[in-house]
Amino acid sequence: MHVSHDAEAPASPEINFDDFLRVDIRIGTIVEAEPFPEARKPAFKLKIDFGPAIGVKKSSAQIVDRYVLEGLAGRQVAAVVNFAPRQIGKYMSEVLTLGFADEEGAVILFAPDRPVPNGSRLF
Repeated sequence: MHVSHDAEAPASPEINFDDFLRVDIRIGTIVEAEPFPEARKPAFKLKIDFGPAIGVKKSSAQIVDRYVLEGLAGRQVAAVVNFAPRQIGKYMSEVLTLGFADEEGAVILFAPDRPVPNGSRLF
């Protein structure tokens, strides 16, 4: 499935509310970020704490254009936590960290504008 990052792309086909609820998007806090030099596209390896019910999960994030490793720990991010894990090189990504493309196509992380409890679900 290809997802367009183009701001000019039309809306996706209509879905119902139950379809939306099947996608479990939660807030977590990045507890560790490290380089991922073996990734095909430049990326970081993240460990994100989603609170006691979900725990700490791993994610590969292609955010190297706008973020530095040292600035990521402690930052809250949104992620899809109920996709099947995905093998990226030798790394198993367990959640999909969410972001939007800026004018140059670089990923900007999606996060709340105020702190919320880890594990909070988007609704």
